[in-house]
Amino acid sequence: MLNQAQHRFLDSRRIAHLATADAGGTPHVVPVCFVIAGNSAYITIDEKPKGNPRALKRLRNIAENQRTALVADRYDEDWRRLGWVMLRGRAEILDSGSEHDMAQELLRARYPQYREMRLAELPVIAIRIDHVGSWGDLSSDP
Repeated sequence: MLNQAQHRFLDSRRIAHLATADAGGTPHVVPVCFVIAGNSAYITIDEKPKGNPRALKRLRNIAENQRTALVADRYDEDWRRLGWVMLRGRAEILDSGSEHDMAQELLRARYPQYREMRLAELPVIAIRIDHVGSWGDLSSDP
């Protein structure tokens, strides 16, 4: 579903913004670390210094409304360098299993900070990509 330029651009971005909405349509957007594998994007819930990570608004929203969007972008003062890729799809919360474990391993490989965290018991958000949009300069240069 992703073309090569879109995939390379996403691989070069360190963060994206996850948009969810509750049952009433109230939006919620947060920056996230992510990885793309096949036709899915994966986002782990990591260790939180305070509170219950399973009570996060993004997880509550997905339980009510599975439609999500993930946007990775690049801003540059040279506006010829602006670019973004948006993935839209249905999100699932994976609590365990082989796909959960594979996603955690891919995320640990991409983000060294995750290697020190106890993620095995924490959920993974899997976005089943059904639409890809992009605009601008998708070169993978920083």
